Amino acid sequence: MVVPPWPGISMDGVLLLKAFILGIVEGLTEFLPISSTGHLILVGDLLGFNDAKGKIFGIVIQTGAMLAVVWEYRARFGHVLAGLFVDRVAQRFAVNVAVAFMPAAVLGLLFGSRIKEHLFSPVPVALALIVGAFVILWAERREHRVRIDDVDDMTWRDALLVGFAQCFALIPGTSRSGATIIGGLLFGLSRKAATEFSFFLAVPTLVAAGAYDAWSNRDLFAADYVGIIAVGLVTSFISAFLCIRWLLRFIVSHDFTVFAWYRIVFGLLVLVTAYTGLVSWTAG
Repeated sequence: MVVPPWPGISMDGVLLLKAFILGIVEGLTEFLPISSTGHLILVGDLLGFNDAKGKIFGIVIQTGAMLAVVWEYRARFGHVLAGLFVDRVAQRFAVNVAVAFMPAAVLGLLFGSRIKEHLFSPVPVALALIVGAFVILWAERREHRVRIDDVDDMTWRDALLVGFAQCFALIPGTSRSGATIIGGLLFGLSRKAATEFSFFLAVPTLVAAGAYDAWSNRDLFAADYVGIIAVGLVTSFISAFLCIRWLLRFIVSHDFTVFAWYRIVFGLLVLVTAYTGLVSWTAG
């Protein structure tokens, strides 16, 4: 579905507006269990920004959301860097993040191109949103047996289990944060520990994904594309920072059931509009 330029706005202005909208979408959805990649694919399709450049743009601007985590936890990251060679707690934290990062990194390198070829379109995303919603509902109805109250109490085995859970997020619409948070809950992490570790794991994951895709597709980027990327990065950073602050307050007294119902409603809306032809989604 292609949105034509607005009257009185140049093509460059339209692209900047699309970048602004997609940056907000990325920031607001990256750390909620509702799939940022899925939302970027769907909104990008509605805006007509779903070509090769648009898809790479959606991955690259995730770096802005990652920087929001670094800023929110700058004291924590500073402590880890300062004590990397002398502090056992800092060393264990760094090892856990690295261990959790590896499974999805390996599978992404092996199967990433095939996943993008077959699953980066609205209908598969909608189906993944709905399936993931039922997983969240099932997980929230289970009795939570908490073994780990704080991220610093995690072992490398706990981190590896969360890393395996993150592999499911390679399917767009599944949600990286949803997979890691719900996986953490199932593996015995407290809600706070699972959420915070999901934040920390986002840093190497989003950096690696953004850098790899930007480098692999560097021929797609012209000099005039820098401004569009900059707008997306800034807006994703600001909206992600606000979302992180809100989510940390939300989890104190709420579970993730509301996000599951949102996923079901949104996914069904996409499927119904695709089936009836109300929205001209791209094939998929």
